[in-house]
Amino acid sequence: MNWHPLNDSAQLEEIKKESHRYPVLILKHSTRCSISSATLGRLERSWKNEEVGDLKPYFLDLIAYRPISNQIAQEFEVEHESPQALIIRNGESVYDASHFDISFDDLKAQVAALV
Repeated sequence: MNWHPLNDSAQLEEIKKESHRYPVLILKHSTRCSISSATLGRLERSWKNEEVGDLKPYFLDLIAYRPISNQIAQEFEVEHESPQALIIRNGESVYDASHFDISFDDLKAQVAALV
């Protein structure tokens, strides 16, 4: 799995632009939360690039970059949760899940529905 680090709020505008070409995943991860660590591990073990097409994954350490996490909640009109996965398409959040509701199979199904 090839995570793209999300560590600058200016990247959110680029993500919105990218999402007009292909879907973008934002994973908000708390390094202090065992549920977040378990979810991340499960997602990374299940990840198969060929099954999600052009989905571009971004990783946010929300402990280190809490203001960006808050900005994501505001800009994409989702309640802040941790861990949290959002799929961005055409500049908007078209899917979000949190905690153990985050799964590779659900992400794959959401991406397939966008095609």
